[in-house]
Amino acid sequence: MSPQPQNIHTTFNRLLQREDKEAMLNQKGMVVWMTGLSGSGKTTIAVELEKLLARKGVLTQVLDGDNIRSGINSNLGFSDEDRTENIRRIAEVSKLFVNCGVVTLNCFVSPTKAIRQQAKNILGDDMVEVFINTSFEECEKRDVKGLYAKARAGEIKNFTGLDAPFEAPENPFLNIETVGRSVEECAKQIFDAVLPLIRK
Repeated sequence: MSPQPQNIHTTFNRLLQREDKEAMLNQKGMVVWMTGLSGSGKTTIAVELEKLLARKGVLTQVLDGDNIRSGINSNLGFSDEDRTENIRRIAEVSKLFVNCGVVTLNCFVSPTKAIRQQAKNILGDDMVEVFINTSFEECEKRDVKGLYAKARAGEIKNFTGLDAPFEAPENPFLNIETVGRSVEECAKQIFDAVLPLIRK
């Protein structure tokens, strides 16, 4: 990494501090980082989780892979380098939300241990990793976006789980198995685990 240019002068120390904002919101800023294959249910579960947290007065922000790639990361592809940069930017954006006391619900394939560790290096203890554990076969059966069919037809290259690797987390904060369970049940499991961390 190149050194910071001499003309950059940060003002973080003069801004209202994180502790002040968390006190205003009566919550602790944190990142719930949901990883799993495309179609595993990450965003669907996050939408339901956000509703549960809102009922408790928790301010949240959902960050979803497709939304991020249509905006701030629209210039990135799916090469290893671009995937790494995608996650780096997401982690830095998440850090800004956390420093405002916001609970960020991140829904990203984030396929390798190294990529997720990169996010952890940026966010530290403010990040908990949640594995939305749905098999490739189940995701392909659901194929909610039609991506698996396109990948099988060769229309999408570097598709995670098919011709690009997915490394499942070994020790996630939570392992959410979705098969045979409702969205509400999955979201409630996460809610019950993270609410005590938010309202410490």
